[in-house]
Amino acid sequence: MTGSPDAAGAAATGAADGVALGSVAAEGAAAGSAAAAARARRPVVVLVGPPGSGKTTVGRLLARRLDVAFRDTDVDVEARAGRSVADIFVELGEEHFRTLEQEAVAHALAEHDGVLALGGGAVLDEATRRSLRGHTVVHLDVGVHDAVARVGLARDRPLLVEGPRTRIAAMLRARAPLYAEVASAVVGTVGHTPEEVVGLVEKLLVDHRHHDHVVASPAGRLPGPLVRP
Repeated sequence: MTGSPDAAGAAATGAADGVALGSVAAEGAAAGSAAAAARARRPVVVLVGPPGSGKTTVGRLLARRLDVAFRDTDVDVEARAGRSVADIFVELGEEHFRTLEQEAVAHALAEHDGVLALGGGAVLDEATRRSLRGHTVVHLDVGVHDAVARVGLARDRPLLVEGPRTRIAAMLRARAPLYAEVASAVVGTVGHTPEEVVGLVEKLLVDHRHHDHVVASPAGRLPGPLVRP
């Protein structure tokens, strides 16, 4: 005895609904996988700090220690523009450079899963500061004396060509609140070799799993969480 047309229709509808639900579930799983992949592909650590703080030197050493890739957004900007940072400032102006820099940072945060170093002035951009939320950001802190000694004549640093000591002092004062805003942790570099700074950053990466915001003292001790105001 065959089933009634109503029963057959109900069965067909149920099967169609099952296929639809399966399709939705599959799409949801795919979206979840994509989101998980996006979350997984993020920098191990982002280094910020003023010129002379050692971001590139420390970044390369740290990447080698962690066996990951190193990326510098200044290099990304130069590759896109086809000229040096200094030439971009002179020929196209600082505003043009900052636009290229903001785009380079956004791309690197989305694509890079190693150690990432940002240009000293990257934190001037509000969109960049927002983009850094949720990332592990280490501020490499440096004093005026050490920054000037490391920068030297600053031929490749257009903002520091004239009167580097005065300009660096003013830059440190102006940018300090911005570095503090984005930083998950701070490492003082004064009196330390690059290798010692790398060791401090490594300790902070471990400690950062347990604390929201920590500061490494000059001696390398980890005094515990520092609550943001």
